[in-house]
Amino acid sequence: MKEMFTVAAFTMKDMVKRKSFIISNIIILLIIVVLFNVPNIMKMIKGDDSFEGESTKILIVDKENIYEGTLSNINEMGLGYEVHITNEDVSFDDIKEKITNGEIKEAIKITSKENEINIEYIVDNLIYVDAMPEKLVTALSNLYSNLQISKLNLSAEQLASINPNFTFDMKQTEEQEMQGNPFVMMILSLVLFYAIYFCAYQVSSSITTEKTSKIIETLVTSTKPSTIVLGKTIGIGIVGLLQILAMIIVALISNTLFLEEGFLDGLISLENITPFLLIVTIVYFLLGYFTYALLYALTGSTVSKPEDIQSANSPVAILAVLGFYLAYFTMMNPTSELNAFAGIFPLSSPFCMPFRVMSGLASYGEIAISISLLAIAIFIIAKVSIKIYSSAILNYGSKINLKDIMKIYKDKNN
Repeated sequence: MKEMFTVAAFTMKDMVKRKSFIISNIIILLIIVVLFNVPNIMKMIKGDDSFEGESTKILIVDKENIYEGTLSNINEMGLGYEVHITNEDVSFDDIKEKITNGEIKEAIKITSKENEINIEYIVDNLIYVDAMPEKLVTALSNLYSNLQISKLNLSAEQLASINPNFTFDMKQTEEQEMQGNPFVMMILSLVLFYAIYFCAYQVSSSITTEKTSKIIETLVTSTKPSTIVLGKTIGIGIVGLLQILAMIIVALISNTLFLEEGFLDGLISLENITPFLLIVTIVYFLLGYFTYALLYALTGSTVSKPEDIQSANSPVAILAVLGFYLAYFTMMNPTSELNAFAGIFPLSSPFCMPFRVMSGLASYGEIAISISLLAIAIFIIAKVSIKIYSSAILNYGSKINLKDIMKIYKDKNN
């Protein structure tokens, strides 16, 4: 055990001292900071005050007084507009000048002809606008309808029958009901995939690099191959976990420093992030990492030149991508049997099961089965990887192919 942690410590020191590791992490952390500053950057470029939470200024021109003074009610509807109303005849050129000078953001001109009301929506550039905002269309339609209804001198009962209070409820036929924010869940699955994949990939790169530098000869003469494989896997896993924690900490600090309070509430809801979910996510990260790291240890030991790593790792990369997409695309129908299968299948469960836990779809029994299968898979992969590693690690000749690997493993069993 002591030798294993010695190898792990050596691997960690070797990784964090590399210039490529330091530079890549600095770049990633800077990208996170920049992403959280996008609203501020957009504000600086466009000079737009909308990012400060201020209402959009809009001018409504009702020169014929069609709405008979009721347009001011729009300001009380909470639509996000600061409405200025005028009954004067404001020309298109005057409106253009006001928009150019920043006095207003948009304008609406209301005119009537026979039994038709024309609403002209004026903005700076139509390339950013597909149509007039639906909430404004609804507000203007309701205001006019209510104005005309009020002229009919209807009783309270008659008015209530025309404008009843609607209540809406949604139900599903599926017995299982999904909870939480799907957007957050998909982000969680995506982050887990990249964290597991890139951390595991480093195991293969580390082993091949040491073979090239002949460091492995010293390690093998003083340490068991199984200790080397597990030690390197643990060391790189700890570094990877620290990388993820650093990214999360920088993201949380950036959110506090650079974004207004509640800015992301409409996009990301963290109400389903519980301590149990965090524990499950960490467990599946570690188990998923060990699964793919041990596979990469096997492929890393079969090559003797760094330029051969990518081709040797291709089969494992394909398995990882297939596992991720099985989890990711079944999220479109999370109550399906295929998604339940993805939650217990060892190649996809690290990316799927935390999602099922967050959505309230996974039972404790299902989690236990999933973890058990993943642990069994890790044991089998570790056993095979260590045996192949023991015979292939000192090979400095050509790259070992699948046929050679099978022969080595068969000979070891004999």
